[in-house]
Amino acid sequence: MTPRSAPDCDVLVIGGGAAGLSLAHRLTENGTATAVTLIEPPDGPLRPAERTWCYWGTADDGLEEAVGASWSVLRLHGADGGSVTVDPAPFTYRMVRSADFERMVHGRLARSDGAHLLRGTAETVRAVPAGAEVRCTLPGGRPLTLHARRVFDSRPLPELPPARTCLLQHFRGWFVHTRTDRFDPAVADLMDFRVPQPAHGLAFGYVLPLAPDRALVEYTEFSRTPLTTEAYESALGHYCRDVLGLGGLTVERTEQGVIPMTDARFPGRAGPAVHRIGTAGGATRPATGYTFAAVQRHSEAIAAALRDGHDRVPAPHGRRARAMDAVLLRALDTGRIDGPRFFTDLFRRVPAERLLRFLDGTTSLREEFGIGLRTPVRPMLRTAAEVPFLPRRSPPPARTGENNR
Repeated sequence: MTPRSAPDCDVLVIGGGAAGLSLAHRLTENGTATAVTLIEPPDGPLRPAERTWCYWGTADDGLEEAVGASWSVLRLHGADGGSVTVDPAPFTYRMVRSADFERMVHGRLARSDGAHLLRGTAETVRAVPAGAEVRCTLPGGRPLTLHARRVFDSRPLPELPPARTCLLQHFRGWFVHTRTDRFDPAVADLMDFRVPQPAHGLAFGYVLPLAPDRALVEYTEFSRTPLTTEAYESALGHYCRDVLGLGGLTVERTEQGVIPMTDARFPGRAGPAVHRIGTAGGATRPATGYTFAAVQRHSEAIAAALRDGHDRVPAPHGRRARAMDAVLLRALDTGRIDGPRFFTDLFRRVPAERLLRFLDGTTSLREEFGIGLRTPVRPMLRTAAEVPFLPRRSPPPARTGENNR
């Protein structure tokens, strides 16, 4: 739409990343709001590079058009070299490329009456009578002010809220093309702990085959500070060469990111009519860094709330899930549990479908109790006893990037 025709709207969504696109998709999918405007950064340095988002889902989740690859078998490699292979049915592990998702949502917006896409930079958001006001800068520097009954803001917070524990999931990935067939396109390696482990935290490889001779290969750490690009490159070179034995390869593209893993309390609102979504709204699962699936559920809940005329929407994760994650984060941060062994044993001992639902926060209390009995009970109980008494402190500034999980 042109700047002069920008209407006041029922719902204004700020940000064209996973959270903003997902909410715009669910709102227009269900015909919830009569007027939806999505504000995305214009082409240039503020627009993120192409990236991938992964999640486990089913074939009827409404995202089929954007799913570029999927895997029906998941595998973990323990630090001892042993492997665990599981069938996650009815789930598959799915990859969505940001360009494909953007194309799908933009097409839906173009076909929906009252829906608009605006390229601009949202500068300020403030409460006004009967809603909120968003001041934007358009390409070329012209200002524009929009009014909406509700605003959903996915922009990153300037700093993370105080927390008892704050780790970072940081990674760099190579899209590789090998000279010979090296990959099984049906099998995704979620965690490969056959890499040198850092003194604090844990590290693993991550392999998503796209063809017998192509894959996304990542090196990931859970620790307090990111690495330099040179350190990631060295770790990836070691993993591809010495662990996977890929031989000659070409790196066709790279991606890199930093995801906060924290038990901080993320505010769901920034004002009476201003809601936070995505990582800024607490959608990232603290103990795993996964965000995309939670964003889909949260977007569906927001769309349902608006359709039913409700003022409040549920948080992305329930209190019980957040409490369990706080305990696991603390146990990992203190070194009371061995991270590689912990995750490998979970996949060995718990049915895959149940474990994936647990990692997504959709299991029952009974199921969670059974899973808890399959973890190191004493260290976890000790940690659970101390977590409520730990002070919350502001974490040091850190670069954060959009989740690719």
